[in-house]
Amino acid sequence: MSTHTGETGEASAAEKPGAGGGARRVLGRLGGPAVRTRLGTLAGVVILVVLFWRLGTGAFVDGVRRIDAATLAAALGIGLVTTVFSAWRWALVARGIGIRLPFGAAVADYYRALFLNAALPGGVLGDVHRAVRHGQDAGDLGRGVRAVVLERTAGQLALFAAGGAVLLTMPSPVRDQMRAAAPLAGLGLVGACAVVLALRMNRAPSGRKPRAVRAMLGEARRALFSPATAPGVLVSSVVVLAGYVAMFVLAADVAGAGASVAELLPLALLALLAMSLPLNVGGWGPREGVAAWAFGAAGLGAGRGLTVAVVYGVLSLAASLPGAVVLVARWYAATRNRRAAEPERLMEETRPMEGARPRPPAPRAPAPVVRIPAQLSEVRSEKYAPKESARLARSSLPFSAVPSEGRPMTPESV
Repeated sequence: MSTHTGETGEASAAEKPGAGGGARRVLGRLGGPAVRTRLGTLAGVVILVVLFWRLGTGAFVDGVRRIDAATLAAALGIGLVTTVFSAWRWALVARGIGIRLPFGAAVADYYRALFLNAALPGGVLGDVHRAVRHGQDAGDLGRGVRAVVLERTAGQLALFAAGGAVLLTMPSPVRDQMRAAAPLAGLGLVGACAVVLALRMNRAPSGRKPRAVRAMLGEARRALFSPATAPGVLVSSVVVLAGYVAMFVLAADVAGAGASVAELLPLALLALLAMSLPLNVGGWGPREGVAAWAFGAAGLGAGRGLTVAVVYGVLSLAASLPGAVVLVARWYAATRNRRAAEPERLMEETRPMEGARPRPPAPRAPAPVVRIPAQLSEVRSEKYAPKESARLARSSLPFSAVPSEGRPMTPESV
């Protein structure tokens, strides 16, 4: 009994790590980027379904119907300005961390990333694509990815700073809540700065500090806050944010919101802050929900807010269409280069090396000679030697009447 109990305890103890490892693997998979992207896409779809269920599809149809050629041209112009300045910011950040990025290539790659962000679920796959491609072209994948992350971080910091300032000072549906939360947020920021200052004053020797964290902070400081890059990053971020707000005001004018720019500015920043959430389908989802709520709280109508958000989404997609041209052109150029290089590769493989003498054919190995021992040879000859009667029979005609060696004809002699 005791032995059985001990074996059972050992088995259960052996099963526990396996069960814990399985749970950790499941949690790791649920926390992976692919699962997060799918969950964000699902959340965006749910938001859109709820909006269309509560407000109907008329807002969507009405918004698309109001867009004309002049509006599309204006959207393309605003998109050109924002894309050029975003690409300039990206080039500055890349140069700050020590990798080269030509301005023309940056503009083309940024257009392609914007189109992929708008056309694919998740809203960030275009940025992932340009990060990986730039890192591969520069020969340093890690720095290429960090350049894109820092460039996007600069844009988000500008949006948060401008959004906080506008929502605290201008009339908006969340101004009272923002003013109530501002003291707590300020105290939290002061406390965080005090902790960082205390750690810097009483920090351990530099050798004990993780090298990766130190290198990352150094790159961020050189890319965003150094005298060579900080002015350009700041100017480009302000221009890009102004372009996004101008696109929202254009969408509100097309949708017939009937509100001034001062009234639309806080609503636009709320919608842009909602767009930064990773819960969308190509940018759709939280933007429409927040716009519908904000316009309804401001007395402009939730349906009108949904229409404005829909028009903004369509105009943003139209502004990114040059990225589709870049994508097709790059694909065609890569296909043509690959086809042109294929015959040359085949010729290189079939062409003999210069100065190399042709190799003579390798001599064939002689066939192996099998030696049979004399004893086996004699046994085989005796065993398979024809009988004398058979030889005599073959020497005469069959059933001959002539006697052989003076013996009468018998069946044996035949």
